[in-house]
Amino acid sequence: MTEIEQTGAEQQGAPSKEERGQAMACHLLALIGFIIPFGNLIGPLIMWVIKKDESSFVDDQGKEAVNFNITMLIAGFVCFLLTFVIIGAILLPILGIFWLVITIIAGLKANDGVAYRYPFTLRLIK
Repeated sequence: MTEIEQTGAEQQGAPSKEERGQAMACHLLALIGFIIPFGNLIGPLIMWVIKKDESSFVDDQGKEAVNFNITMLIAGFVCFLLTFVIIGAILLPILGIFWLVITIIAGLKANDGVAYRYPFTLRLIK
């Protein structure tokens, strides 16, 4: 695509390269959760709050990332409670792998300019 074609596409509503990068960051900042407790929610939330007024694409993807990570925190808590009846010990690692894979997929899709929708997500922030 030439520069003129890219500019035309951006004017028609396609997100710019910068917007795609920021949307990808909204998703991938959840990986901070490996280092900081509740970082999987704090990272996307901060990025979304800072950038939501600058781009509708970043606003949409930021809300999606925050909603997904809230859902995963709730599901993780339920799995933790279920460890007392053994089943949670099986479900918790499966949930963790699911979270990691879907978060990476969402980041890659956002970088491609696709408005990604997470599966099994409570849409708490509209």
